[in-house]
Amino acid sequence: MVTLEKMARLATECRFDCLGQGSVEAAEGLNSSAAEEAAGHPAARIAAGNMAEGLDERKLATLGEGTRHDVCASTFSPRSRPLPGICHAFTQDGRCVSLFKTLYTNLCSHQCGYCSNSAGCKGKNQAFSYAPEELAAITLSLYRGNYIEGLFLSSGAGRDEERITEKMLDTVRLLRQKHSFSGYIHLKILPGSSESHIQEAMMLADRVSINLEAASASHMSEICSTKSYESDILQRQRYIHRFMTEMRSEVGQAVLPAGQTTQMVVGATGESDEEIFRRVIFEYDEIKVKRTYYSAFSPQRGTLLEGRQAQPVWRERRLYQMDWLYRI
Repeated sequence: MVTLEKMARLATECRFDCLGQGSVEAAEGLNSSAAEEAAGHPAARIAAGNMAEGLDERKLATLGEGTRHDVCASTFSPRSRPLPGICHAFTQDGRCVSLFKTLYTNLCSHQCGYCSNSAGCKGKNQAFSYAPEELAAITLSLYRGNYIEGLFLSSGAGRDEERITEKMLDTVRLLRQKHSFSGYIHLKILPGSSESHIQEAMMLADRVSINLEAASASHMSEICSTKSYESDILQRQRYIHRFMTEMRSEVGQAVLPAGQTTQMVVGATGESDEEIFRRVIFEYDEIKVKRTYYSAFSPQRGTLLEGRQAQPVWRERRLYQMDWLYRI
C-alpha cells in the first residue's frame, strides 16, 4: 500500500519545500499575502526544519486532496479516499493505470461556490505551491518506484492563470524533454489559457481537459461569478478541437492520443438531467470530447454553496449510463 510517508521518502531527492526559493518562484503571480501567510504558519516552519528528511507531507496531502473535484474515472469508488494523491484511470486502450493526481497550487482567485479551494471559501486549507523541478522529481520518484504510471496535473488559478499555466508546462517539459518521461500525462487547461499555451499542452500531454462544470451560462453564473462560460471555457474547448484536427492532419494520431475530456457538476444549481444531457450531446457532437465525467454536487464547508442540498450518487450514475448508451 502506498502511504504518504512512503511517497515522501521516495521524494527525498527533492530539496524543495513550500517555504524555499523554489516555492517563491512557483508562487509568482499568486496572492502574495496568502503566500506569506502560508510561509508564516507554525506547522510550515516545522516542516521547513525537516527539509533534509524529505518532502513536506502536509503539502503533498493538501495538494493531492485538492484534486477531489477533478474526476478521472467513471467507475464507482468510496467517497472518502485514505490516500490523497493516487488515483486510478483508464487509458484509451482500456488499461487501468495509477496516476499521481495533484494540484500545482491550491491558491485560486476564482469564486466557484462548490469548491473548497476557491477564493471565497472560509474554510480554506493552508496555501501550498510546488516548484516545477520539485513536482517533476516527485513524479519521477514515484514512477521509478513503480507506484504510478502517469501524472494528472490540475491547479488553482492563482492571481495569474497564464503564469500558473506556464509553471505547469515547465513541469511537463522537464518530465518529457529533460527526463524522457514516457508515462501518461493528463493536463488540466485553466480557463482563460492562451492559444500558445494550449497548443504546447497538447503536444506534451496524452490528454487535456477543461471543466465545463455547468449546463449553461446562466447556471454557471449561479456557481461562479468570475468565469465566462463562452470565452473562458467553450472558446478554449474549440481551440483544442481545432488544434487537434489541424495537428493530427499534419503529424498523425500521435498528437493528444487520449483526446480532450470535460466534467460537469451535477445538481449544484437545480438544473435538470435533460439540461445537463443536452449540453453533453453538444460536447460530443460539436466539440468532439472523448469523454464527459460527472460529479454529484456535495456541499463543502465554508463555500458559498455550503447550505445547498447534496445530490444523490445514483443521479451521477444514471448520467453515466445515459452517456454510455449515447456513445455506443
